[in-house]
Amino acid sequence: MNDTTTADTAHSFRAYFEKAPLGALLLGISSGFPYAMIGATLTTRLAQDGIDKKSVTAFSLAFLVYNFKVLWAPLIDRAPLPLLSRFGQRRSWLWFAAAFVAIAVIALGHVDPKADLSAVAFAAILVGVAGATFDIVIDAYRIETLAPHQLGTGSGMSQYGWRIGSTAAASLALLVSAKAGWGMAYALCAVFALPAVIASLWLGEPVRKVVRTGAGSIAAAVDAVVAPLSEFLRRQGAWLVLLFVLLHKIGDTLANLTLRLLLNDLGFSNDEIATYDVGVGFIALMLGIFVGGVLYARFGMKRAVLASLVLMAVSNLSFAALAQMGHNNAMLAFTLGFENFASGIGGVAVVAYLSALCNLSFTATQFALLSATTSIAGRILTGTTAGALIEQFGYVQFYLLTTVAAVPGILLFVWMMRSGLVDRVLEARETPAQSA
Repeated sequence: MNDTTTADTAHSFRAYFEKAPLGALLLGISSGFPYAMIGATLTTRLAQDGIDKKSVTAFSLAFLVYNFKVLWAPLIDRAPLPLLSRFGQRRSWLWFAAAFVAIAVIALGHVDPKADLSAVAFAAILVGVAGATFDIVIDAYRIETLAPHQLGTGSGMSQYGWRIGSTAAASLALLVSAKAGWGMAYALCAVFALPAVIASLWLGEPVRKVVRTGAGSIAAAVDAVVAPLSEFLRRQGAWLVLLFVLLHKIGDTLANLTLRLLLNDLGFSNDEIATYDVGVGFIALMLGIFVGGVLYARFGMKRAVLASLVLMAVSNLSFAALAQMGHNNAMLAFTLGFENFASGIGGVAVVAYLSALCNLSFTATQFALLSATTSIAGRILTGTTAGALIEQFGYVQFYLLTTVAAVPGILLFVWMMRSGLVDRVLEARETPAQSA
């Protein structure tokens, strides 16, 4: 028994060093950094420039672009790019998106919030469009280069990469901005687009699973949009699954996108934030991803997802405790550690669940639909009400509200588990898609 357990553990570790999962790590690094540029980094920058809280939180609406990426995912799936398409559909779009992201991030760094806030808003939206496009290609490329037995490992490595990219870029921006200004900070962070390009050169163009349609560009265009969505929505309980995906991260999104406002108001320095976010938060995230993989393997997908939902909700209480205690480095370390640990578990379990929901004939568009739906409610609430709620009730009450906001998603998933809906939707996905 012990020998078997040891062998299984060794095999699990070796799986992380296979070529495709390592590629997923590189892809995740590039996927995470644009998010940080219009998230924590921009929030800190605006707060330090004296922009009011309502305006700062309104900038989170730039994230809404990610929620609409399903609209142009079919284009990226099938439309060839001039000149570049000879290198492959996935790689050509990935290279284009990488260049787009780098240019947009540099542009955001060179606009001045004090001089023209509307220009900052436009630049932030541009980064959102570029980042969402990058995400569509990266997600499709990752799933298509991973063998079926590597999907779990690849999801974990992608989560590792995403947090490495977002945390490293955010920390680099904070440290460089203090010495050389925000323009230089954003320009240096644009380099984080390169790991995905390196992965594409290393792994090559993936073999794609494409549903062939009849001749005719109009028929093909309609099928590219309609077929992936109609296949998913025909499944029993599909609308309830989408409702769960919409609800489950509201509390987590509200809490995380306002955390930097709290830290700024509590007087934490850029060096303190960077130190604890990397020194404690990053280690906690790595541990959380590992624990998430163990939970997933030992207790199954459904119970792993449920455990992650509960932990992510409870982690918001640590935000409230930090707000109550004030400038306290020990509490900051605990808060960032707990939040990252819970996010690590959730990243493995929930991403694996979303991936499992996708019919492999329509991977890119269906994953874009699910991942976009994940945070749309939280983004809208954050951008339109979060700042006002903080000003009206204070941080402590606000973070208690975010904990309550997580409860409906937890209850819905419990009902889906007990009613068998989770299994029925996954089984329906296994039915081969029909060509139009």
